[in-house]
Amino acid sequence: MKDRSDRELVHLSQQGNQDAFNELVQRHQEKVLNSVYRFSSHWGDAQDIAQRTFLNAWKNISNFKGDSAFSTWLYRIAFNQSISFRREKGRHRAVTIHAEEGEKGIDPGYEADPAAPIEATEKERQVHQVLALLEEEDRKIIVLKDLKDLSYDEIAAILEVPKGTVRSRLHRARLQLKEKWTNFSGTSSREEAS
Repeated sequence: MKDRSDRELVHLSQQGNQDAFNELVQRHQEKVLNSVYRFSSHWGDAQDIAQRTFLNAWKNISNFKGDSAFSTWLYRIAFNQSISFRREKGRHRAVTIHAEEGEKGIDPGYEADPAAPIEATEKERQVHQVLALLEEEDRKIIVLKDLKDLSYDEIAAILEVPKGTVRSRLHRARLQLKEKWTNFSGTSSREEAS
C-alpha cells in the first residue's frame, strides 16, 4: 500500500478497503495532529480532535470527490472538528508557536549568546499570549499561512472561501496581530519599568 498515491488509496478506501485508509492515516496523522495542536494548544485535546478527524474522514470518504488534494479535505475536517471540540468543551485556548519536526516555526533570530535561548522562550511566550488575543478566525488564518506555510489556494480550500477572501482576511488578521503586539509590547515594557 505504501507505494500507492493518495488518490489511489482514497479510491480503494471508498470501496471499503480499511488497509488503504489506514495507510492514509499513517501518512497524514502527524501533520493533522500538529495542526490541531497549534489550534488547541493542549496535547490531549489535539489527540482527541485528530481521532475525531480520521473517524469523520472514514465515515465520509465516499463523499470525497477529489476536487482538491486529500490532505486539503482532511485539514478542512480537522479545523471543523477543532471548532466543534472547542465549542463542546467551552475551552478558549490559543495556538502554540513551537515548531514540530519538519515544520516551519518562529525563528527568534539570535546569535550564539548564552541568554538567547531564555530570551527566545520569553518571546515565544509573548507571541503565544498575543495570538490568544486574536479572534478565532484571525488566529486560524495566521496558523495556516504563517505557521503551517500553506498556499493561498490550500487555505481557500480548507476554509471553503475564495482565494481573494483568504488574502483580505490574512491582511486583516496580520493588522490585528500587529496592533495587539504593539499594545502588548507597550504594556510589557511599562510593567517591566515599574
